[in-house]
Amino acid sequence: MMDVKEIRKYLPHRYPFLLVDRVIELVPGESIVAIKNVTVNEPFFNGHFPDHPVMPGVLLVEAMAQAAGVLGFKTMDKTPEDGSIYYFVGADDLRFKRPVVPGDQVRLEAQVLSERRGIWKFAVKASVDGQIACSATILCADRKV
Repeated sequence: MMDVKEIRKYLPHRYPFLLVDRVIELVPGESIVAIKNVTVNEPFFNGHFPDHPVMPGVLLVEAMAQAAGVLGFKTMDKTPEDGSIYYFVGADDLRFKRPVVPGDQVRLEAQVLSERRGIWKFAVKASVDGQIACSATILCADRKV
């Protein structure tokens, strides 16, 4: 549904910090399903960990937040070019269930739970081959740049 070229219109992130490769489902105001392909060439694997590469949990959370950001921007019909940015401002009930390693394709899912005065609440999860890797409830703030 959205390739990386279109995703870049809705996220201000760029390499090596753009963590959403493709959007495969999107229902504005409701939900999104996106993909992150994890390769051994990711720059963080050089130090995390050289002999046992594992995607850092904070980057997995960031990937889920970026997917939620695309959903929020598409819902509001806005882009960063319009002078708006999403800040990741909080996470509750964060759980890690399995490591993400090179070769994994991570399915990122986000559902809108609420929106009040520019503060969005999302239920998010990341899974690999049907197994939950991470889940949380996150907050994002829509702010003027």
